[in-house]
Amino acid sequence: MEPPKTVLITGSTGGIGKETARGLAALGARVILVGRDLSRARQAAAEIGGRTEAIAADVTRLRDLTRLAADVAARCDRLDVLVNNVGAHPPRRTLTEDGVELTFAAHVLALYTLTRLLLPLLTGRVVNLTGGIPGTPIDPGDLQAERRYLGWTFSQYNHTKTMLMAMSLRFAEQVAGTGVTVNVAYPGHAHTPMNRSMTTAGFPYAYRPLVPLLRLAAPRLLADLAKPARSSIHLASSPEVEGVNGAYFDAKCRRTDWPAAALDRRAQDAVWALCEELTVSLAL
Repeated sequence: MEPPKTVLITGSTGGIGKETARGLAALGARVILVGRDLSRARQAAAEIGGRTEAIAADVTRLRDLTRLAADVAARCDRLDVLVNNVGAHPPRRTLTEDGVELTFAAHVLALYTLTRLLLPLLTGRVVNLTGGIPGTPIDPGDLQAERRYLGWTFSQYNHTKTMLMAMSLRFAEQVAGTGVTVNVAYPGHAHTPMNRSMTTAGFPYAYRPLVPLLRLAAPRLLADLAKPARSSIHLASSPEVEGVNGAYFDAKCRRTDWPAAALDRRAQDAVWALCEELTVSLAL
């Protein structure tokens, strides 16, 4: 595969998304950054340079996703790579304007909706970023955390990151043989703007005593955001991944086993069905 010609990256005005954009721009790609704030997105595009441009959209909102897809279609006649990178980690259960739990909206529904909307343009790779500690069992009866948002070791953040993986596997089945591929990258841990803004209340109860130590160590050990961006850059551009579909890659760009929770067909069905239900008005 030649270096990707046009790449769209959500959540790319800072953190891992911005470093992914920087890496792909350095390979010569036209990179479209998506951020909630247009001025920040434009600033990031100017900093990265090359053929980098910016679009403003809050991908946790369905109306913004439809507008984003239309904007991309107006700018591009094809899209080689879509990187679904956006993340959210509020300390308590929060609903979007569509009445959807925020982390589910960011990590699962946005992935489903934007990929479906952009399929007519997509000619190559979809790269979805998981994160945190994925692999927790998916509860099909509590996908939007109506019963539990945080627990002793449980968090809805990690729950939705596992749902993202289950969704990606189902999507890989849907696009098999079309020329579009869907894979998941695990970036590892990083001292990102989102992580820096987390309060102690956002951590599961068992981990809260460790927060002071994390605050001290993270800026020293996890400050290099180029490292966690390697896996997404690899999946977006490497010839080694050409034609690979439905695979999971670790922070060192190695293909690895999916967690059992992501392979659970009942969980995959539940996640897919909820996304279909929430987007029925869009006629995807």
